[in-house]
Amino acid sequence: MTAPRFTSLIDSLPSTVPFVGPETLERRRGRPFAARLGANESGFGPAPSVIAAMQAAAGDVWKYGDPENHELKQALAVHLGISANHVSVGPGVDCLLGLIVRQYVNPGDAVVNSLGGYPTFNYHVSGFGGRLVTVPYRDDKGDFRSDLDALLDAVKRENAPLVYLANPDNPMGTWQEADEIQSFIDALPETTLFILDEAYGETAPASAIPPLDIRPNVLRMRTFSKAYGLAGMRCGYAIGAPEQIAAFDKIRDHFGVSRITQAAALAALADQAYLRQVVAEIAAARQRIGAIAASNGLRAIPSATNFVAIDCRRDGAFAQRVLAELIERDIFVRKPAAPVLDRCIRVSVGPRSELDLFGERLPLALAAADKSA
Repeated sequence: MTAPRFTSLIDSLPSTVPFVGPETLERRRGRPFAARLGANESGFGPAPSVIAAMQAAAGDVWKYGDPENHELKQALAVHLGISANHVSVGPGVDCLLGLIVRQYVNPGDAVVNSLGGYPTFNYHVSGFGGRLVTVPYRDDKGDFRSDLDALLDAVKRENAPLVYLANPDNPMGTWQEADEIQSFIDALPETTLFILDEAYGETAPASAIPPLDIRPNVLRMRTFSKAYGLAGMRCGYAIGAPEQIAAFDKIRDHFGVSRITQAAALAALADQAYLRQVVAEIAAARQRIGAIAASNGLRAIPSATNFVAIDCRRDGAFAQRVLAELIERDIFVRKPAAPVLDRCIRVSVGPRSELDLFGERLPLALAAADKSA
């Protein structure tokens, strides 16, 4: 029997997703994880005020959310000290990244990212027919950072319409200082759009976040998924020049952000005291993960995010065995896949009880990984 034909692009793509969810692994294993430390979520959860706002909005869930996201855009504008026409809201940064690629990348166009950089962005590049050009991370000081000079060289060599950088970085947790980012922006061709993904901006040192210098070739991405604890609600936003922001309206799903999500994000933004409390807990948990790594002869990469990459000091195959042994012991973590980065595992921050379990079971996982070598 014949069937409708896929496009040649869809036929050429592998059947894959950027991340295998912990729920998928739990179904395969037939049991839940005891510690969910792999998805860069906030195990500390949202503020009580946010939960109350969601509960209050639940009775109106029969209504579509405001397609303009008006109240949330106005609140974000006040929070950021800019005009609302500099902000576009969408159902998570991942969705917004796809919209950006769709706007700026023609089939075959080069798009520049670090080798091993955020896989979901790469997924969208492939999905819209772009040609991914990657640049290895720098590892000259033992802390993996994107190579800004090499990224810039690749942009100019390939005449790339789009370049992506996460600062702080995903998957390594490292960061660039604001003056380094600003120099990179100043050196970019005006025809290249720079996606500066600041999903972890709330957990970063102030010195890593440049002032909001609105330019037509820069879009800055932020989210409520990480420090605000709303990963399951799917809400992110882009900051940029009015012309670039208005273009989102041409292709976005105007009802993509639900009424409850809008209420949750508004309440989260209003409760900055809770945000400061969580950021302090995240910093303490990073220190705890670092201490656990050190006590097992491993090295924690300095992190400005809500996770810590741990250098297993061997090769990628050994780190993969450590990951598998942790999962076998009901500890969900992830690891980078790119060469060199792949000798690390990545552990999200979480409540003390879950980090206690990680601390207890990591030495067992390391021993088992050694034994199976």
